[in-house]
Amino acid sequence: MFRLIWAASVRAHSILSYAPTNLLIAATRTRRGLRWGIPAMLLAIPYVLTAYWCVTTIEAGGPGWLNLVVLLCAWNSIKLILNGPITVILLIRAILRDHRAHRVARSLERGSPTPA
Repeated sequence: MFRLIWAASVRAHSILSYAPTNLLIAATRTRRGLRWGIPAMLLAIPYVLTAYWCVTTIEAGGPGWLNLVVLLCAWNSIKLILNGPITVILLIRAILRDHRAHRVARSLERGSPTPA
């Protein structure tokens, strides 16, 4: 049973890795894309609005399958909203690492020992 669940989750992960929001998050996690993390958070707005529209349609007697759309939109908006602060932290770490490497290279260029 555990093997079946494991195989299903691996297959689902391989299929969902090509979903648009997962591709966007992967693109914003690269060094070049880190600066686009906060603007990418704005893409959560259409997902929230779509989820709201689906909920109001369901409450007005719409089809029940719209609950799946609400779930999908809510999950994608949460992913995009959380990705913004994560990319800011990763960008700060990358900038500090670049400054540190530049400082070490400059000290080696001058012939002084490496700073701690």
